[in-house]
Amino acid sequence: MEDKIDRTLVYYLVKQKQILDKVNMSNSLTVDEIIHYGEEISIIENKITALEIAKEN
Repeated sequence: MEDKIDRTLVYYLVKQKQILDKVNMSNSLTVDEIIHYGEEISIIENKITALEIAKEN
């Protein structure tokens, strides 16, 4: 089970980095796009936190 958690954790960490890189590399994002990416990052961070807690237990 821990192997599945580790793989899923890596997946979400990669997705998080991709979104952050996209936001940081762009200089023409609209306000709506920034809000959208912020919401996506928030969801991903919650999933990462839940996976880290599950891994500890």
